[in-house]
Amino acid sequence: MDFIPSLPAVAAFTLAAAVLIVTPGPDMTLFLGRALTEGRTAGIAALLGASTGLLVHTMLAAFGLSALLAASPLAFLAVKIAGALYLVWLAVQAIRKGSALALERSGGAGRTFFQNWATGLGINLLNPKIVLFFVTFLPQFVSVSDPHAGGKLAFLGLYFIALGLPACTAMILVADRFAAALRTKPAVSRAIDYLFAGVFGAFAVRILLARGQ
Repeated sequence: MDFIPSLPAVAAFTLAAAVLIVTPGPDMTLFLGRALTEGRTAGIAALLGASTGLLVHTMLAAFGLSALLAASPLAFLAVKIAGALYLVWLAVQAIRKGSALALERSGGAGRTFFQNWATGLGINLLNPKIVLFFVTFLPQFVSVSDPHAGGKLAFLGLYFIALGLPACTAMILVADRFAAALRTKPAVSRAIDYLFAGVFGAFAVRILLARGQ
C-alpha cells in the first residue's frame, strides 16, 4: 500500500478537495445548468464527462510529475514552490473577484446522454486552468524524496474524483435549491470564497515556509 499517502496528508488533501468541490467553476456551471434545463440525467451525464476529463488530467499529471521527480528532484521542488505561489494567487483572486455561477434557464435542447457527457469531458479536458491546477496542486501533498510519489499522485487524483462524484451528484439532485442559494444569497458565495482563500492560502504558506527552512 505504498501508493497511499500518510494519514495527515490524506486529511489535509480531503479538506482542500472539499473546499474546491463546492467552489463554483465552469464544470459546476455546466452540470447544474444541464440539470436545470434538461433534467437530472443530463446533469449526471455532464458530471460524468467532467470527471472523465479530471481522470485524464490525473494520469497525465501523475506520470509527468513522477518522471520529473525521477529526472530531477530539484525541478520537482521548483514545481512545488511554483504551485504554492499559484495557490496564493488563487486565494487572492477568490477574495478580489469571487466565484460566479451564471446558469441559463432556457428550454432544454434535447441533447443525448453522450452529447452531455462529451460536453462535460471537453469543459475539463480543454481547460488550461485545470491542467495548471493539477500539475501544481497535487505535488503539495507528496515529498520530493518519496520513491512512491507517482503512485501517490495518482491516488490523490482518483481520490479527488471519488470525493467529487457523490457531492456533485447531490448538488444535481437539489439543483434548484443549490443554484438559488449561490445566486440569490451573496453571503453563501462569499463564505465559500473566503473559505477557499483561507484553506489554499494556508497550504501555500506552509509549503513556502517549509522550503525556506
